Amino acid sequence: MNTDKLLCEALRREPLSIDQAMALYETVPVGELVQAADQMRREAVDAPEEVTWQIDRNVNITNVCISGCRFCNFHCKPHQKERAYITTADEYRRKIDEMLAAGGDQLLLQGGLHPDLKIEFYEELLRMLKDMCPSLRLNALGAPEVSHIARISGISTAEVLHRLRDAGLDSLPGAGAEILAEDVRRKISPAKPSAGEWCRVMHEAHMMNIPTTATMMYGHLETPRQRMEHILTIRDLQARVPEGHYGFTAFIPWIFRSAGTELEREGIVEVPAEGYLRVIAMSRLLLFNIRNIQASWLTVGKEVAQQALHGGANDMGSIMIEENVVSSAGARNRFDAEGMCRAIVEAGFRPVLRDQLYRRRRYTGPLTDFLRGCESLF
Repeated sequence: MNTDKLLCEALRREPLSIDQAMALYETVPVGELVQAADQMRREAVDAPEEVTWQIDRNVNITNVCISGCRFCNFHCKPHQKERAYITTADEYRRKIDEMLAAGGDQLLLQGGLHPDLKIEFYEELLRMLKDMCPSLRLNALGAPEVSHIARISGISTAEVLHRLRDAGLDSLPGAGAEILAEDVRRKISPAKPSAGEWCRVMHEAHMMNIPTTATMMYGHLETPRQRMEHILTIRDLQARVPEGHYGFTAFIPWIFRSAGTELEREGIVEVPAEGYLRVIAMSRLLLFNIRNIQASWLTVGKEVAQQALHGGANDMGSIMIEENVVSSAGARNRFDAEGMCRAIVEAGFRPVLRDQLYRRRRYTGPLTDFLRGCESLF
């Protein structure tokens, strides 16, 4: 195939086929992909000189999970009583207060597929959190959890979404997508709801105008073609979003981190940085209908994330107060507000604090001299 012609078609926002996507992914030098993706980023966003970031707190509702994910060191089985927990009201109150003091506005609530927690538990939880802090935004659960709650509660996933939204759900994170290929999914997450189920739940959320994000965890058992198929599946789901609805507000690909996991013990190694920059660039080129591409600093580190900002990404995500799951597999990178803003400035951009819907926010956390100089935060 004529890859120069394909790059031009991508820049014109023409939907590429899987074979065309693979031709770009496998044959075009990474530098050319990065350059084209950066051009497309500049055309897609309102202010090319800006990079957005966020402050929220990750809270794990529970660590009990029956999905059997072979890349996760964080979860425990229901019978492991000495390790199992469910976060208490007092713990939520403390975590919210600390998050607000840091300038945040949102909890990212994630749990496992707990065999006993039905829809009523989650309704009560979301209402309790909104009562504690009415301004708090709740980016909660994910498509696999919605599917699991529906199954054990004996109701549809659409009813779960309706009831969660009525209880205070503001948005749905893209967690649990991994790779949207059934054969890979059965190997890495044997008891997790299917790829098709993930897509169906996300489409239901979009029809209800519940904002969501989309993710991809890659670099384990999938093939390069399955990575590109995953991205095209996200593109095609976004194409079905009703006009005026949020749909996917961002796409976030990250590299599988292997330390201590079952997959590592089987010899699965992590993808090098160049592979990440290639995926970021392809994400921008293929996902012409999703404005925001996020650089996963947690899994690749500051320097590679900074490079990604010049190769298609326009967002650095959250400082991720209290991230447990990916960290338990070896991701040791950390940012506070100043560190995040410094990283963005060092990369040549102006940092802009945002909320989950990519609206500008005013920074209210503790100030340093450096943060005082970041005029875009105020």
